[in-house]
Amino acid sequence: MSWTQIADNYFVSPQITLADVEEASRQGFDTIICNRPDAEDPGQPTFEEISAAATRAGMACIHIPMVNINISSAQVEALKPIVAEDKKVLAYCRSGRRSAVLFEATTQG
Repeated sequence: MSWTQIADNYFVSPQITLADVEEASRQGFDTIICNRPDAEDPGQPTFEEISAAATRAGMACIHIPMVNINISSAQVEALKPIVAEDKKVLAYCRSGRRSAVLFEATTQG
């Protein structure tokens, strides 16, 4: 899987698989952020499945679901401390766009 780097330690991606979690671990990621609600698309791995794989691989996994591109202050506030840690983060949603937009909103102002 190829991740899109949008900041020094922040990368976004379309939906990841359990194998992608293992690859992210090999590439030195510390945290995975899921910006998809469960069951958004049939057959997508659930947050619980991705989180369990991340935990086995020694990574943190956080769920900040976004139904659409409209960002709430609660979502921004949930991401701020993660960004402040300056660890290597992989955030994903269906296409990567919501994850990128949330990161941008979090780092503005």
